[in-house]
Order: sequence, then C-alpha cells, then structure tokens
Amino acid sequence: MKNVLIIGATSAIAHATARLYAQHGAQLYLIGRNKEKLDINASDLQVLGASSVFVDVVDLDDVSAHQGLIDRCINQLNSIDIALIAHGTLADQAEIQTSYEKTLEALTTNGLSYLSLLTRLANYFEPQRKGTIAVISSVAGDRGRQSNYIYGTAKAAVSTFTQGLRNRLAKSGVNVLTIKPGFVDTPMTADFDKSALWASPEKVGAEIFEAIKRGKDIIYTPFFWRYIMIVIKSIPEILFKKLNL
Repeated sequence: MKNVLIIGATSAIAHATARLYAQHGAQLYLIGRNKEKLDINASDLQVLGASSVFVDVVDLDDVSAHQGLIDRCINQLNSIDIALIAHGTLADQAEIQTSYEKTLEALTTNGLSYLSLLTRLANYFEPQRKGTIAVISSVAGDRGRQSNYIYGTAKAAVSTFTQGLRNRLAKSGVNVLTIKPGFVDTPMTADFDKSALWASPEKVGAEIFEAIKRGKDIIYTPFFWRYIMIVIKSIPEILFKKLNL
C-alpha cells in the first residue's frame, strides 16, 4: 500500500492520477484551497477503494505554511512514498504582463511555491533514501513565447530545479519525475479552442501513474509533445521573433 501526498489535489490532472492510486488501495493526503472540492474528491476516491483519504486546506502561495502541511501529512500517513505537486493557475498573459505585482503573483503560484515545496520534500525524502517526488511542469517552460512567457518562466524554473534535484537525490535512491504536459482539456483551459493536440486529464493521469511506477525522470504527455518541442526549440531566434506564437 502506497502513501501518497497530492498537492493541488483539486486539479483535474491530479484527481485523475489520484483515482488510479485509490483503485490500488493507497492512502491519500489531499491538499488544496477549496474545501468543498477536496471533500467531493475525497468521497470519490474512497468509493474507488482508497484505504484512507485525508484533506488539508492550504493556500499554497503562503510558503510559510509548507513545512506544516508536510508535517501533518507525515503524522497522518506515518510516511510518504510518493508526493505529486500539481497546483497552479494560468493567468491571462496580456493582463499580467503590464504589472510586476501580478507577474510576481503568477511566478509565486506556478514557480516559487514549487521550489519551496521541493526543498522541504527533498529534505524529507533524502534521509529516507526512497520514494518519488513527481512535479507537473509544462512544455511552456521549454521556450519563451509571447503568448505565455510569464507562465513559461515559472515552469522553466521548475524544470531546471527538478533536474538539479534529481541529480542530487539519485544517490539516495529517491526519484524526481518532471512532467511536461502539452494542451490538456481541464477547467483551467475551458475557454481555449480545442484540437487533436489536446489530451484528457485521464490520459495524462494514466501516463503520470505509469511514469512514477517505472521510475522515469522526464515525460512529455502526450508523448508527441517531445517532438513538437524539439521542432519549436530548433527555430532560430531571428525567425522565432517573427512568428505569432
């Protein structure tokens, strides 16, 4: 039986992943800001077969609360085998790019709060000498684009941080998985036009579940985003400036 901490548990991707762990009888500790949604998700996971489900309401932008939430999780579950960090927002680029304060808010939610949690989780897992830290980054962090460069900046920081952390923790037997989704059809992207490139949260959750089980380092999900991003990253800057991306 696995003990699984899910941070940002009300996100569609996080819940899709949690449902798979529930079906395998895991103990789950769910963290999010919305108590009502957390309770609904917890009930669903219990019906699916989770051995126990705990909920904890936390504003994850408050980094001073991070050590406390990890301590409470350990007290409830006795130990953590897997931690998935999956919270975030997708602010309107045109709106936030005009304000440093709004830019900082977006960077805190999607980047700096991750670095705080990763630092504290690494300090827990390293002496334990086992376990997995899985982190949702994004393909947006692979190259800065005018349409979402603030969000992309946060995710680029997360990807680089997890790469270094993976290198640090490898000798302790702890795996760090960086997850780079492309377009995912979730409530956060409800206003976007959809195409064949979009994936369901269930598909992405299944790929995360398998990647954790196999001890993978980095995944693009769906897989074809790896090749899309190879092409995008290879475009010369002088040409890239002229593209409406």
